[in-house]
Amino acid sequence: MPQIPEKIHELTVGQLSARSGAAVSALHFYESKGLISSRRTTGNQRRYSREMLRRVAFVRAAQRVGIPLATIREALAELPEERTPTREDWARLSERWRSELDERITQLNRLRDHLTDCIGCGCLSLSSCVLSNPDDAFGERGTGSRLMVERTKREPGRRC
Repeated sequence: MPQIPEKIHELTVGQLSARSGAAVSALHFYESKGLISSRRTTGNQRRYSREMLRRVAFVRAAQRVGIPLATIREALAELPEERTPTREDWARLSERWRSELDERITQLNRLRDHLTDCIGCGCLSLSSCVLSNPDDAFGERGTGSRLMVERTKREPGRRC
């Protein structure tokens, strides 16, 4: 990992990428979503404060455990004056996310346990398929093949 001298207080996008491990395109994306910020030089080049390294690390760690970017942005917005997240910030925020992650783990375990029940694309039972129709969500809206038609209208190109 490239070292950046302490006397350098601002990083180019390439330096931030090399140091954080995030692709330049990912950094631009994070910036467009309000997760990190930069200033522009007179030549219109981005410059990131050194503190953005910790913000990028925070974002990437949260993403790795499955936290959506919108939730990460909300968490970062709670920090005063866009300060760098601390260990205490991570502990407080990750505690909030724990129940959401536990629920996702439960759902994934249920899907894994019922995976062998699925016969794949062209399922013969939309009313009871735990992958296509978890908890019989479509059952309340009626029966029939229209459910498959409604679903494909919302998800073009998807077959099941």
